[in-house]
Amino acid sequence: MTSIMNQPTRRTFIRQAACAALGTTGLLSTIWDLRKVNAATTLGDYKALVCLFLYGGNDANNVLIPNDTSHYQIYSAARGPLAIPRTDLRPLTLQTGDGRQYGLHPNLPELANLFNQGKLTMVANVGTLVAPTTRDDYVNGTAAVPDSLFSHEDQAVQWMTSVPDRTDIRTGWGGRAADLLASLNGNSKVSLALSIAGTNTFEVGNAVIPYLISPSGSLGLRGVGSRDPNAAIRVQGFKDLLALEHKNLFEAAYADTMSRSIAENEVLTSALHGIPALQTAFPTTELGRQLAMVSKLIAARSNLGMQRQIFFCAVGGYDTHGDQVSAQAGLLSELSTAMNAFYLATVELGVDRSVTTFTASDFGRTLPSNGGGSDHGWGSHQFVMGGAVRGNRLYGTFPTLAVNGPDDTEDGRWIPTTSVDEFSATLASWFGVADSDLSTVFPNIGRFAHRNLGFVA
Repeated sequence: MTSIMNQPTRRTFIRQAACAALGTTGLLSTIWDLRKVNAATTLGDYKALVCLFLYGGNDANNVLIPNDTSHYQIYSAARGPLAIPRTDLRPLTLQTGDGRQYGLHPNLPELANLFNQGKLTMVANVGTLVAPTTRDDYVNGTAAVPDSLFSHEDQAVQWMTSVPDRTDIRTGWGGRAADLLASLNGNSKVSLALSIAGTNTFEVGNAVIPYLISPSGSLGLRGVGSRDPNAAIRVQGFKDLLALEHKNLFEAAYADTMSRSIAENEVLTSALHGIPALQTAFPTTELGRQLAMVSKLIAARSNLGMQRQIFFCAVGGYDTHGDQVSAQAGLLSELSTAMNAFYLATVELGVDRSVTTFTASDFGRTLPSNGGGSDHGWGSHQFVMGGAVRGNRLYGTFPTLAVNGPDDTEDGRWIPTTSVDEFSATLASWFGVADSDLSTVFPNIGRFAHRNLGFVA
């Protein structure tokens, strides 16, 4: 590809319930054997993938903005009251490009700085695709399109599974990649997949089951505090009950899940104990606290026996149908400061080239305003950050900003020109999934032109 440019709240409850409903049942386990060792990966080379999911559908039209006179005027006219003043943009320095200039939203100064340092890039117009789709195909009704297109819950799950033409998929691409590489962690008692943001489909594999941890640490059992003189006796008694034979299927599944959770909690608590405090200061925002915990877990990687780790972080609020200018400004400020702190922490830990962080979101949003905000879209732009990123450039194809233009569905929604499969397969390849195994993790990858977009080395 040419390089020219990637008590809970109601929203949290809905998206966690949607993910949980998918369960942890294996995906086509009789056909796909995901437990084999990836021979292309060598022991001793630590790598971590960090997914930052922006629930609600981030309006990337106001994240990456044309900054040359003619294209900015087109953008400004199309966006109306949502347009960001050109004088406020954070200019990007590009090594290569399409002749245009670009800038980031004014509340992304840290990310603009990382971009200009070559530590961050963007992939343009990424989205869920069953197969490459043109405007003519879409308008004529001849294109195969993802199930429940423009639906929050469905599109979020499809981003995580990378299988938009099936509704029976119960594993995520991160989980399937983890299945392939879990053996690199040897006899580690902790899951390769760790979530600091609750249940998600992305990390669910056939064999690998994600372990949930809070931004404050491992949750553990309640009611057995360290000051209770009988705490150890109570915990052991509970373990003994779980270890009994359980003939009922649901009882056995509960006992197995609880036993693993208790064991992982004990290992995590021990591994995190005594880890030196990081000098990097994290913002005290929801995403800042999540990424601070990810940093601690990375710092404890040797104690945990980890050569590969996948992390899931997430924040909501990106469904900006109204009050978008103000709401998105705050959300992007949270994103920029937290991602910057996390990158600095990976430098402090000496693993900046071994950790790649990427964003994902349900979908993009419409180019025209609905008055105070924007509506559900399709293609969007995503960030990728880390020392291994090939920065100072943009990847993918930036859309023509025109309603009824060549990249539009007719409503100001961009038809993606880069598929989630291509975007995610690039990350999975860097993580250690062999090219011969990509079709195992991404069953539709053969429908697209690129298995590796080259934005991370």
